[in-house]
Amino acid sequence: MIPEFKTPLVLALVPLLLALFWYQRRKQERASFRFPSLSLVRQLGMTWRVRWNFLPWTLRILVLILLVIALAGPRKLLAQSKLATEGIDIVLALDVSGSMSAEDYVINAQRISRLDIIKSTVENFVIQRPDDRLGLIVFGSQAYTVCPLTSDHAWLLENLHQVRIGVIEDATAIGSGIATSLLRLKNSKAKSRVIVLLTDGVNNSGKIQPLDAAKMAQALGVKIYTIGAGTTGIVPFPYTDEFGNKRYEQAQFDLDEDTLKKIADMTGGEYFRAADTESLRHIYDEIDKLEKTKIEEKGYKQYEPLFWYFVSAALGFLALEIILTNSVFLKIP
Repeated sequence: MIPEFKTPLVLALVPLLLALFWYQRRKQERASFRFPSLSLVRQLGMTWRVRWNFLPWTLRILVLILLVIALAGPRKLLAQSKLATEGIDIVLALDVSGSMSAEDYVINAQRISRLDIIKSTVENFVIQRPDDRLGLIVFGSQAYTVCPLTSDHAWLLENLHQVRIGVIEDATAIGSGIATSLLRLKNSKAKSRVIVLLTDGVNNSGKIQPLDAAKMAQALGVKIYTIGAGTTGIVPFPYTDEFGNKRYEQAQFDLDEDTLKKIADMTGGEYFRAADTESLRHIYDEIDKLEKTKIEEKGYKQYEPLFWYFVSAALGFLALEIILTNSVFLKIP
């Protein structure tokens, strides 16, 4: 890894040192005696000490360059940690009424219930948003919190996997689902707060009407994306016969698309229709793209200082220069 420098401007001294070295060498090469003919000098020959007399000067300038590099603070990045991120707070509101058992979604030619495919799709959505706080509420005849807003997505997914149909009395309280989601977002300080509400039915339970709940969301600045799940018309609905075998009957469940559209329009969100497996996945991917924000990461960096390597090398070359100057390159006045 190429090291970086704490004060890189100090490295500007390096070319100055090289220029000084060049000037000193030029000055040293000037003859101290003048001869009428160079033939007399050539006859004297040149010893290896004369050929290598530049070595002490080279070592000295190398020592100075290494010390300048050490002064610039070379260092290696060891680790970088993220202290804080600012994302979006999102509550996922899922309908767990009995109609979510309908098996009108298909994967690999196998029928799968609405709830199971939605849980799988929501899991992928959660994984794609590591920097956001996410919460999960479910609603039937009532609404309750499965997981409050959290950045611990593993815990959220663990709770998601435990969601079952039949835990809540069979009905559809869309207004209560929105109201409970708003309670989860009430104390949120995030710049963007979002509810993703999925249902396959019509509001037929609860004390809060869906549009009244939407007005509350509008007042709080919470955006709601609504998803209408399931196919229209007759769908296969599983049941268990008297012998314990799984059977299907044809059933039809109504979907109040007009109300879902109004909820989305009132709060600045969008309404989506998830008629099949592919469209459901596409919808969550689309919401993921729509609700992106620039995240400013504040973190610290841990460095390993490298200046000691350059100081040690400089001391080694300095010792070599002193030894050579006082031995083989010793000059007698």
